Amino acid sequence: MGRINATPTGKGYTLAKTFQGGVHLADHKEQTASQPIKKAPDPQRVIIPLSQHVGSPASANVLVGDSVKIGQKIGQAQGFISCPIHSSIAGKVVSIQSSPHPAGASSLAIIIENDGTNALDEGIKPKGDLSILSADEIKAIVKEAGIVGMGGAAFPTHIKLSPPLKNKIDAFILNCAECEPYLTCDYRLLLERTDEVIYGMRALMKALGVKKGCIGIEDNKPEAIKLLKALPEKDKDIEVVVLKTKYPQGAEKQLIKAILNREVPLGKLPLHIGVVVNNVGTAYATACALKQGLPLIKRIVTVAGSGVAHPQNLEVKLGTTFAEVIQECGGSNEGVEKVIMGGPMMGIAQATLDVPVIKGTSGILLLNKDELALEEANPCIKCGRCVDNCPMGHLPLYLGTYGEREIWEKCAELGALDCVECGSCTYLCPAGRPLVQIIKLAKQKIIAEQKKKKK
Repeated sequence: MGRINATPTGKGYTLAKTFQGGVHLADHKEQTASQPIKKAPDPQRVIIPLSQHVGSPASANVLVGDSVKIGQKIGQAQGFISCPIHSSIAGKVVSIQSSPHPAGASSLAIIIENDGTNALDEGIKPKGDLSILSADEIKAIVKEAGIVGMGGAAFPTHIKLSPPLKNKIDAFILNCAECEPYLTCDYRLLLERTDEVIYGMRALMKALGVKKGCIGIEDNKPEAIKLLKALPEKDKDIEVVVLKTKYPQGAEKQLIKAILNREVPLGKLPLHIGVVVNNVGTAYATACALKQGLPLIKRIVTVAGSGVAHPQNLEVKLGTTFAEVIQECGGSNEGVEKVIMGGPMMGIAQATLDVPVIKGTSGILLLNKDELALEEANPCIKCGRCVDNCPMGHLPLYLGTYGEREIWEKCAELGALDCVECGSCTYLCPAGRPLVQIIKLAKQKIIAEQKKKKK
């Protein structure tokens, strides 16, 4: 991950709330912020990984040669933390094989050829008005629809909606911060499909038994703020909270601190302090599941960066390859140095464009050298910038030093597992140290050792 030229981006909201630490980034959102959502053509073939969520991959419940319909369940959830997978097109299963995955390595995937019928699965029908659905019914619908966190984390939403009874949830936050540069898919959803987003938010609140909710939105989105603040009288139990534009304002713990002034203790989750946070796309997907009976088979993707001919926001069927999505935007320009899934700070660089759009694909960025500003790593100069700006209050320079020396137990003592992997330390480091990458490796080693001890 390289650097983007940093400039403050506040829009004059003097009461905007924020958190301690973080960095100001040039947001580059002007490329797509004014681009209405465009529906991409259905692909002739989709590659649908059985792993599109945190937790255990789904298990295929179709065979090669089977005919499937739009919205048909083709992957069954396995274990407590898992999600079902559905077909995004109607057609024939031509292969079930290991395929490149945009999150890295490979994953078992179901490959379907489009038969052009657009036949819908018989189960795709409205689930009933929100006023008559119970909390348990909403949770069951969300679970069956395979809905996950759409901001990129892809944590199964039905798990968030079912906290342990001892953890009473009294606050719900709709995360509209979208603090990563370039990305505007959530912003366009807010502008163009406001009613559905609010409907989905209300459904999530009802599932949790929460009476009042907050919408957290950064002050670089004045049009959306104006629209949300004009919500009808019936929505007065939803508070719009304007946040200072600063990265990583969209991280759950930072969002909770800024809006509610509550701190999630180290090693704990938002549910431990009575809070649930969901993304705009998650709320919209929930509305689609309730109003149309449609499982999560498509999403909005921001395609941006200097390397793409026509940056825009596309509504894309899951399983469509990155290559096809980029082609729909006029193809790529010369000088593309890196293709990233997600945003430039926390996104994942791609080795091939033959990977599919999955539930967590919020963006596809094509960046050149100037946008990345790559540089060689040098020894730490003890400037302390990473410490001063770490939103978690960690000591990244020491986590990096111990990680480089593979002293994983010291990394654990310094709280490596609580790192949110925002990349602020790497971005700010004048020595160009890949701190977040080192900390990610440390977390993997610590977790592996913990699992080994449990066994």
